[in-house]
Amino acid sequence: MGKIIELKTTGQRAQLREAQQKQQLVRLWRGELEHGSFCGYVGGVGREFLLLWVVGDGITYDGMYVMRHRDISELEAPDKHNDFMQKALTLKQLLPRPPRGFPLDNIREVVQAANAMAPIIGVHVDSEDEAEVCYIGRLVSVEEDGFNMQEITPDAEWLREPSFFAWDEVSTVTIEDGYATSLLAVAGAPPPLLQGDSGIGHAS
Repeated sequence: MGKIIELKTTGQRAQLREAQQKQQLVRLWRGELEHGSFCGYVGGVGREFLLLWVVGDGITYDGMYVMRHRDISELEAPDKHNDFMQKALTLKQLLPRPPRGFPLDNIREVVQAANAMAPIIGVHVDSEDEAEVCYIGRLVSVEEDGFNMQEITPDAEWLREPSFFAWDEVSTVTIEDGYATSLLAVAGAPPPLLQGDSGIGHAS
């Protein structure tokens, strides 16, 4: 039976590390960002972020999510359906393979490491209008206060001018999730960026 833990204490990282060591599935909620929950294997626990190898409702691999500790409102460790899901994943020959030594202490390292792992990444940013907005694309360059990314639109078209994101507005980074992978498959290789200093503006 899983325990529901309100993460207002310093025990959050310890619970996640224990689940990682025992290779247990966990379920977590981020009440301020979305209504649903995430289930998966803990792939790493850092000072500011954790990495989750996500298992979807259809018992599928749904990519890796790097999330901020402070956004997690509730944790169930292990997931109450842990035994069933472990067996189902084994039957499907789906074994969690999170990267070893993925940096999780600051967002700059997270973005650079994610970009090194996959041709495109998802970047979720805090928004005043909505809880969270996701942009998908490839890292182009890194600056002191943020980074530039060449985006793919929801119609699977590459933009020709980069978008700028500040480090402190990024809440989540995703790697290998199905939606982003499908966008890349349709969009194909990115075209070269337009030359010039125009287009480097703040993502809106």
